[in-house]
Amino acid sequence: MREEGGDGTGSMFLSFLLGGVVGAALALLLAPQSGRETRTRIREFTEDMKEQAKDYAEDVKDKVTSSIEKGKGLYEEKKSAITKAVDAGKEAYEKEKERLAKE
Repeated sequence: MREEGGDGTGSMFLSFLLGGVVGAALALLLAPQSGRETRTRIREFTEDMKEQAKDYAEDVKDKVTSSIEKGKGLYEEKKSAITKAVDAGKEAYEKEKERLAKE
């Protein structure tokens, strides 16, 4: 089952991040400074954004891995319960079959 707000939070964060990138890029390009300063600031900015994107991707990877592990555990738990139920059903069937054969 999906957690409440799981998709909305990621989308909102990504929208916020992209808005910040666009706003910062425009501020750098429109600011009154020399071309060399602008290029330096753009380079620094892109390096910062790469690092933030890398961190965000790592967080997403960790969350996905965690969700997969939880899913595997749940699958094994349910599989075990179903197997036990099927085995109990087979045993009950065999007992009833033997009981009816004796009558």
